Amino acid sequence: MRRMSRPFTVAALVIVSIGIAGAVSTDSWRSTRVTDPNQHARTGENRYPHRAKSRYILKELDLKPGDVVVDIGAGDGWWSQRMAECVGEEGAIHAAEIKGKTVNNMKRKFADTPQIKPYLCKTDSTELAENSCDLAFLSQTYHHLDKDGRIDYLRHLRDVVKTTGRLCVIEKYATIATEHGSHGTALSKLIAQAEQAEWIPVRCELMTGTYHYLAVFVQKDLFGPEPSSLP
Repeated sequence: MRRMSRPFTVAALVIVSIGIAGAVSTDSWRSTRVTDPNQHARTGENRYPHRAKSRYILKELDLKPGDVVVDIGAGDGWWSQRMAECVGEEGAIHAAEIKGKTVNNMKRKFADTPQIKPYLCKTDSTELAENSCDLAFLSQTYHHLDKDGRIDYLRHLRDVVKTTGRLCVIEKYATIATEHGSHGTALSKLIAQAEQAEWIPVRCELMTGTYHYLAVFVQKDLFGPEPSSLP
């Protein structure tokens, strides 16, 4: 059974772009001021413009050697390959897919990269052990989950991810990306569903030029009760 949560009350605070106050140096600070009416225009190429931001995204994830990641909806293993370089041979990337052909293609592609572990999973479960992962990663996958089972799936990820682990979701921002709106998720909907599953957003950012956002969550168990009296 999963550990029991302590009772508490906490307000979810979404920190846009610069993350938690005091946790980001002034060197990485970026103004949200609009200096060009076209600065948020879609400029990325192909279906995955956010891949051009991979160096930035990997820096944000701050993966360490030995970390264990589940890459849900790994596809061709594009992100698995890059995260494998971060976690090293002592780490592991569980590259989960629901189609056998896709899994077999990844197995052939990464035959010489043992830390990448492609496997066939169910649509409603990663089938990984409890507390086995440091990060659950979904890139352009969340909208493919059963719309009536997303909260339960996020609860399942709380079991799979360690208490100090994280959930990262990269999705097309359906509110602004109208051309293929069904292939994305409104950020407000993701946050609402994540909060129901007791995930707390600590970093949400619209990646300029991509029409995709990066959202990182941590477990609600990390937040103890607020002091009854403050100085």
